[in-house]
Amino acid sequence: MPETTMHARDAIHGAQGIAWITIDGNRYKFAQLINIEANAEKTKTQIPIMGKVAKGNKATGIEYSGSATFHFNTSIFRKMLKNYQDTGRDTYFDIQITNEDGSSQVGRQTVILKDCNLDGGIVAALDADADYLEDSFDFTFESFELPEEFTMLSEMQ
Repeated sequence: MPETTMHARDAIHGAQGIAWITIDGNRYKFAQLINIEANAEKTKTQIPIMGKVAKGNKATGIEYSGSATFHFNTSIFRKMLKNYQDTGRDTYFDIQITNEDGSSQVGRQTVILKDCNLDGGIVAALDADADYLEDSFDFTFESFELPEEFTMLSEMQ
């Protein structure tokens, strides 16, 4: 009888992965990353339909946003904000995120977030009660690529 449920080993461990940031042609390993999440939200318009009491919903666009939390030990993002303050020139960058848990049968997935743009960020921080300082930013992006996809689990087929 074939398996009908997922094996626990196929859950992806959250820390098993890597992220890279490309800014102005320079590629950096985002080694201080604690977590990152990127979301796509479809914009929809309600469509009235004759003969129906409920309106339909038609997708009319998509918006992308995300957030990242990382250790407070890089000035890269503050430099972007400072550059915008001083010159009015905004910086767009790409983030590549790869999930790969060697114990899972699904392999790896890579997503590249294109033309990311900071919403803002922490300029300075101190905290006498903190064991370590965290940094964070929210961002938008214009599109994404999916050059590597997880392998379909046999239980899904």
